[in-house]
Amino acid sequence: MSLNRANNNHLMSASDPTSSAASPGGWLVNQPYLLLSITALCWAGNAIVGRLAAGHIPPVTLSFLRWLFAFLILLPFAWKHLVRDWPAIRGRLGIMIIISVTGISAFNTLQYWALEYTQALNTLLLQSAGPLVVAVWSLILLGVRLTLAQAAGVVLSLTGVLVILLHGDLTALSSIEFNKGDIIFTVALAIFGLYSVLTLKRPAIHGLSFAAFTFGCGAACLIPLWIWELLTRPVMAINTANLLSLFYVAVFPSTLAYTCYNRGVHLIGANRAAPFFHVVPLFGSVMAMVFLGERPQLFHIVGFALVLTGVFVASRKASAKT
Repeated sequence: MSLNRANNNHLMSASDPTSSAASPGGWLVNQPYLLLSITALCWAGNAIVGRLAAGHIPPVTLSFLRWLFAFLILLPFAWKHLVRDWPAIRGRLGIMIIISVTGISAFNTLQYWALEYTQALNTLLLQSAGPLVVAVWSLILLGVRLTLAQAAGVVLSLTGVLVILLHGDLTALSSIEFNKGDIIFTVALAIFGLYSVLTLKRPAIHGLSFAAFTFGCGAACLIPLWIWELLTRPVMAINTANLLSLFYVAVFPSTLAYTCYNRGVHLIGANRAAPFFHVVPLFGSVMAMVFLGERPQLFHIVGFALVLTGVFVASRKASAKT
């Protein structure tokens, strides 16, 4: 049996009530590809909102308020699970804090900081390397190697993303200039890849307990940086646009997306979930068509087909081996 399959079987046997099809929304919580697609859709919107907020809401403030509000939204639903799961959380407190710092505090703050300096095209290209980053961390920490199908799927979906982002003109790669924001986002991406793999080492607790703890702990870890930012940068203006931005990032790419992502990784493992990074720029392109009036062209169709094919190939369950 492969290591990836063994890890997944171990996780599925954990005492997580969300794995029961009889629970409310039981059908949805056992559909990893749908959950990861919802995640990608929400994160695509987060990139757009984050770019719009750049210059209006400082990055640490946006990240801190995002996770504080997400924690408060989730807490009423997660409280009873947190109380029951606290002994397990306390027993693995070290890894839970590391997961919170990497996936909640560091990644999102660096992402919003990067968006103050770099173009959307650059960040989308860099984000497409996510599956490769996850694969490296999986190899280092878990000894899990990419299968041939997973590697082929990553290449296919990455090619599709490039076709979409470069409008079918691969020679446009030579004209892309990387700047401070690109370096910051690359570091952020490496940190999120680490988070993705570390979630497989979490204690066997309810998904709501895991999300609520990481949201709250991640927000708390940002408090010193938030105070520093309040003293060194202009304070966020209280207006409709900023409040709507905070509402969106707290509800959709935080509460909804992370809950779906954590569950998706729990069900199929980090390597098989990672190709859904490529669906983020895919949805971003669709949003541009809807909200910016761009018309679909041949390169969109070709790119979409490559991305979806790559995700299917890389994410499908490997055949059993003994």
